[in-house]
Amino acid sequence: MENPEIKADAESANPTPGTATPAEVDQLRIERDGLRAERDELRDTLLRRQAEFDNFRKRTERERVEQSQYASMEVVGDLVPILDDFDRALAADSSSPEYAKGVQMIYQRMSESLKKTGLEPIDATGKPFDPHLHQALERVETNDAPENTVIGEFQRGYNFKGKLLRPSMVRVAVPKTKHDSRILKI
Repeated sequence: MENPEIKADAESANPTPGTATPAEVDQLRIERDGLRAERDELRDTLLRRQAEFDNFRKRTERERVEQSQYASMEVVGDLVPILDDFDRALAADSSSPEYAKGVQMIYQRMSESLKKTGLEPIDATGKPFDPHLHQALERVETNDAPENTVIGEFQRGYNFKGKLLRPSMVRVAVPKTKHDSRILKI
């Protein structure tokens, strides 16, 4: 024979599904809402960390590329004065045409190699004066050229991969001032 008190205690210890008390339901809802909030917070943290890592990776790559460009810019900058020396050597009179031809060939080869790395000469003569590309060393009064036009170049300027490496040293045209030849009498 079964004892009815033992049966009642067994039922209260192991309630059947769907027979939870309102207090237990409220407790489960609170726990569920807490777990949802924690999940959302962890998801936001994960997304932020992924975005930060992606930005870090991109910034590191950009800095690496800039560093390599800067290093090559320094080397090319050190070689530009040698191009200037070649220009002067080619402008000088040479007693031997073979020697001049050899210097020209070396100059061409070096110039082509530097162009492949990103060196671009600045074409200044005949162009409007641009203070971002040119450094005016002399202003020449003339009516033969428009005002603020580069009419001569002392030293060629260069860009390296779109950045100014060295400005052109130039002579700039300014209009002639008209002097009044009349003598003012007092």
